[in-house]
Amino acid sequence: MADDVKTPQEVLRCVYDALNEKGYNPISQLTGFLVSNDPSYITTHNNARNLMRKYENDEYVEQLLRMFFDK
Repeated sequence: MADDVKTPQEVLRCVYDALNEKGYNPISQLTGFLVSNDPSYITTHNNARNLMRKYENDEYVEQLLRMFFDK
């Protein structure tokens, strides 16, 4: 994972990829994290857990809504 990740969208993409690489269902894991704020939903692989701490959960939800409605 790049330390130069800057936006919530970039963080979500990096964490998605890390979860996928470890064999997890990224959508399910990210949903669990966003609903509960329990970091155990996010793997430490490629520093994904620390990356998710870069932003508050509401910032990720806002980004997801932007991505959904902008398309």
